[in-house]
Amino acid sequence: MAKALVIGANGFLGSHLVDALSGAGHRVTAFDRFSSQEPTFDATGVTIVRGEFLSRGDLEAAVAGQQLVFHFLSSTNPATAENDPTLDIRTNVAQTVELLEACVAAGTEHLYFASTGGAIYGPQGRSEYVEDDHTLPVSPYAIGKLAIENYLRYFRTVHGLNSTILRISNPYGTRQRAHRRQGLIPIALRQIALGLAVDRFGDGSMVRDYLYVEDLVSMIGTLVAGTPRFDTYNLGSGTGHSVTQILDALRRVTDVDFEIRQLAVPPTFVDRVVLDTSRFRTEFGAMPLTTLDEGIRRTYREIKGQLSA
Repeated sequence: MAKALVIGANGFLGSHLVDALSGAGHRVTAFDRFSSQEPTFDATGVTIVRGEFLSRGDLEAAVAGQQLVFHFLSSTNPATAENDPTLDIRTNVAQTVELLEACVAAGTEHLYFASTGGAIYGPQGRSEYVEDDHTLPVSPYAIGKLAIENYLRYFRTVHGLNSTILRISNPYGTRQRAHRRQGLIPIALRQIALGLAVDRFGDGSMVRDYLYVEDLVSMIGTLVAGTPRFDTYNLGSGTGHSVTQILDALRRVTDVDFEIRQLAVPPTFVDRVVLDTSRFRTEFGAMPLTTLDEGIRRTYREIKGQLSA
């Protein structure tokens, strides 16, 4: 088993990844600010490193001696990146380049990057997207992700830094911070639990590929345990659900007939994004997935528990 560093270890995806890697026997180091709360992961025996992603010194100290590095931290989300595109460039893009330089100097064996499998393909009108399709992002958040993907290719070519790009669909589930402006399911569930109306962008026809977070980290663990043949993988359910279908599922699971407040669709939103995951399934096999209702049920249970605490 390897020494593995998770950057963004106290975030939604990162905390679940820490648990999965630790459960697989890796010696895990968790890097994050841990500024306002205790670790959200459950694994024991994890080395905790408190640091700032924007500090090169902190990153260099964290990657030293690590065989595997998982870059799962973002200082912006789609909304904040759109409000200030230069923020994404100055923080996520620029600092990731410094991280890659630190990994080269430290002799890191492999780096895994959490990219986006939704917005990165842009509005091309396809029913599904494969990894070799053109990337035509129209949002600053996705443009930044694509820039990092291209820098990974540069560092692979020039410096020999092995890396794998994970184009992740729309993950949802426990530990997702519903008060932030990202993720239809947790945001809507929190509104429902508070007895408030749920915001819906447009008429409900937008389609996304929703993947329960524990299924996602199982896929990543399988990929890490194998020998990936490609540098980029779509990770999703492979099934599309419209916003209307998601809201119907929320009503079904919560048994609440909530109100809907319709909002204008932001110009950078894509009508339909569903990922073709055949590359992953062909190489590593099909994996059982949590049903939408069950994933929503687990997420709602946690949100209600947090609000009543």
